[in-house]
Amino acid sequence: MELLRGRQLWQWWLVVGGVVAAIYLALPSDNPWIWAVYNAFGLAAAAAVVVGVRRNRPRRAGPWYFFAGAMAMWAAGDIVYELQYFSWGWETFPAPADGPYLLAYPLFAIGAYRLIKGRISGRDRAGLLDAAIVSVSLSLLSWSFLMRPIAADESLGLLQRVVALAYPAGDLLLLVMVVRLVTTPGARTASYRLLIAAIGAQLVSDIGYAVVNMFTTYTDGLLDAGWIAMYLFWGAAALHPSMRALSEVAPDRAERFTTRRLALLTVASLLAPVVLIVQGLTGAASIDWSAIGLSSIALFLLVLARMAGLISRIQDQAAQLRALAHNDALTGVPNRRAWDLELSREMAKAVRSGEPVAVALLDLDHFKRFNDTFGHPAGDRLLKEAAAAWRDQLRTGDLLARYGGEEFGVLLVGQSLETGLAVLERMRAVTPHGQTFSAGLALWDGHEIPEQLVARADEALYEAKHGGRDRVEAAVPATMTSVR
Repeated sequence: MELLRGRQLWQWWLVVGGVVAAIYLALPSDNPWIWAVYNAFGLAAAAAVVVGVRRNRPRRAGPWYFFAGAMAMWAAGDIVYELQYFSWGWETFPAPADGPYLLAYPLFAIGAYRLIKGRISGRDRAGLLDAAIVSVSLSLLSWSFLMRPIAADESLGLLQRVVALAYPAGDLLLLVMVVRLVTTPGARTASYRLLIAAIGAQLVSDIGYAVVNMFTTYTDGLLDAGWIAMYLFWGAAALHPSMRALSEVAPDRAERFTTRRLALLTVASLLAPVVLIVQGLTGAASIDWSAIGLSSIALFLLVLARMAGLISRIQDQAAQLRALAHNDALTGVPNRRAWDLELSREMAKAVRSGEPVAVALLDLDHFKRFNDTFGHPAGDRLLKEAAAAWRDQLRTGDLLARYGGEEFGVLLVGQSLETGLAVLERMRAVTPHGQTFSAGLALWDGHEIPEQLVARADEALYEAKHGGRDRVEAAVPATMTSVR
């Protein structure tokens, strides 16, 4: 019993199940024990799923119980199938076994839907569109080569057609859910891979069975290997400890449009014309133009919606990059690059309009001492809170920018030197945490280049600091500077 505990239980299930599967496949098909082994295997898989839920205790156990119910229905269908054909001699179609077989498909779909829903924290529009593109293509493929021949078979009665169509429709439902699960963000654990392998094995055998029966009657047990693998992988998926993370909500993260996903969508989008070409080359009695046309329209609209989403995402990222390139990461106000661009732009506008332009440079007093006393996190908070308080004192058209370190620039458009001094005094009064700043203000003379205007404001800031700090100094007019 000690060997069966912990993480190794799923491995023992695979080993023992593999041995049983090999014995089953090695027995002749007319051996009376072969069906008992097969039935026991199916019921054991359903029990293994329940045991896995009880042992691993996932946060969302509901989906797994639906999966266990689907396993039990498939196993019950196998038992009824053997009884009706080999014990009762009932060879009509539809038959009692079709009931549990077909009931398994909606049980699985409900479980898969709940599992997928539990893995998504918000709206997964991109994944939903990708799944829809692949699903529409696969639906056309299934209809054209599996379902349409059944629907057109006049030898079948209405009930026979409905039941016969229900099987490929159920497989298509499985396939759609797998596609949605693959395109959903979330943990790609060992349990996840085993689950996908289980459904894949079933689909291979189901579709193979349908194709074989289109030309002859299935007699040998080759496809049974796929159904046995389905049971084997389902039990291992539930018993593996990583199944706990399978239903956890995926963390929000940026979507990555990988080459693999692009290849999948390309193939899916091309299936409609491929079906048309195949029908034309094989000399089909009638081209299924309605199904192909509707699928092509749906695929075109879905791909267009997907492209629109990608373009919108690229535009949003470009806007974020522009904001990052022109805004200071700490304070959120424009940075030095944005300051230089805006100053040049406003000076060029002022040449045409004749409006005054004033520039101020302000510097927090004794900022290094504040950092040394209270720590750098407190210094960062001071910069953020000061920038927010100062910006509230400015008009919409004015600009506050972080010039560097604890130094900020202020661009005032349409204000005189006296008004600019009053604005800076209001800003100085709201500086948080009892701190102060020194500032220098310069009014543009209409001829200076931006560097010269900023240099005069910087000289005024120097005078304010050497004059005792906690004050605003007006710069010497440019004409007096040139005389000097």
